[in-house]
Amino acid sequence: MRLAFQFSHLSAGFIAVLVGYTSSAAIIFQAAAAAGASQAQISSWMWALGLGMGATCIGFSLRYREPILTAWSTPGAALLVTALAGVPMSEAIGVFIFSSGLILLCGITGWFDHIMQRVPPGLAAAMLGGVLLTFGLDLFNSAETQPWLVGAMLITYLALRRHLPRYVIPLSLCVGLAVAAATGLLQFNQLSWQLAKPVLMMPSFSLTSLIGIGIPLFVVTMASQNVPGIAVLRAHGYHTKGSPLISWTGITGVLLAPFGGFAFNLAAISAAVCMGKEVDADPKQRYKAGVWAGVFYLLMGVFGATVVGLFTALPNELVMAIAGLALLGTIGSSLTVALADEKERDAALLTFMITASGVALFGIGSAFWGLLVGGIVHWLNVRNRPPSRKRG
Repeated sequence: MRLAFQFSHLSAGFIAVLVGYTSSAAIIFQAAAAAGASQAQISSWMWALGLGMGATCIGFSLRYREPILTAWSTPGAALLVTALAGVPMSEAIGVFIFSSGLILLCGITGWFDHIMQRVPPGLAAAMLGGVLLTFGLDLFNSAETQPWLVGAMLITYLALRRHLPRYVIPLSLCVGLAVAAATGLLQFNQLSWQLAKPVLMMPSFSLTSLIGIGIPLFVVTMASQNVPGIAVLRAHGYHTKGSPLISWTGITGVLLAPFGGFAFNLAAISAAVCMGKEVDADPKQRYKAGVWAGVFYLLMGVFGATVVGLFTALPNELVMAIAGLALLGTIGSSLTVALADEKERDAALLTFMITASGVALFGIGSAFWGLLVGGIVHWLNVRNRPPSRKRG
C-alpha cells in the first residue's frame, strides 16, 4: 500500500517554498518599504501572501490532483519597488485590488488567451527586462561597500549555477550569511519568534496610480507569471484549464489585497520543483508535493513577523545581492525574447529603455510608457510591412 505522503513529496514542497522565499522575499520588503509600510504592515503583507499562496496551492493540488503551485508576482514586486515610491499606502492597496480584479475578469470571461495574444511577447519581455535591470545593477553596486560579501556570493552562484540550478540561490544565500556572520554584519539582537498579525489597510483609488501602476502590474503578472505557469504545467503533461485557476488567483488577490496581498499567480520555477521524476515516479502522485508546498507557505505566513525580523537583521548589501542573483536569469531570458525578432527589435528596445529609465510623466510610471511607445512602434511596423505574396 502506498504511503499517503512520501519524504520526496515533503522535501520537494519545502524546497519549492525555500527557493521562492530566498530568491525574492527581499524584493517584497523593498516594495512594501517603497510604499512607506511600517514594520507591522510589512508583517501583514507576508501574512497575506503566505495565507493566499498556501490556501491556493493546497486547494488546487487537491481539487485537480496535479502539482499546481501559486506564488506572489516577483516581477510585479520588482515593478512596485520603483513605482510605489511616494505613493500612499491606501493608493497602493487600491492598485492591488484593481490589478487582481482585472485578473479575475480575465479568468471568468475567458479573455486570458485573447489578451495575451494582443500583447507581443517581445514587448512584454522588454518591459520586464527594463523593470528588473535595476536589481541586476544593484548586485554590482552593493559590491562597492561589501566586496568580500558580494564577491563570495557571486563566485558561489557562478560555480554552481549549472551543476545545482535548483539550489544555487539558497546556497549563495548561505554563503552570504556565513560571510556576514564572520564579519559581524548580522544583527539578530531584536529577533524573536512571534505570530504575524493581519493589518487592515483601507484602499483609495487614484486614476494615475491605477493606469501607471495597476495596468503594468496586471500585464507583468499575466505575461511573465501566469503564461509561464501554464506552460510549465503543459510541459509536464498536466492539462487543467487555465481560466479557473486564473479566476481563483484573482479572487484571492481581491480578498487579501487590503492586508498586503498585492498579486497572486501561477508559479513556474517553484512549481517545476514539484513536477520532476525525482518527486514521484507516478505523475498522478506528484500533487502531494504541491500540498506540502501549501503547508509550508501557510507556516511562513503565520510566522510572517519573524520572517520580517530575520530579513531586517541582514545587511542591505546581502539583500541586494541575493535579489540581483535571483533575477539574473530572468533578465537574460527577457532580453533574449525581447530582441529575438529583428523586425520588432526597435519596438522592444524602446520599450526596454523607456522602462529602465524610470521616467514618470503626468504621474504615470515608466513601465506603462515603455509598453505604450513600444506598442505604437509595433503597430506601425505591422502596418507598414509589405504583404506577403502567395504562391499560385
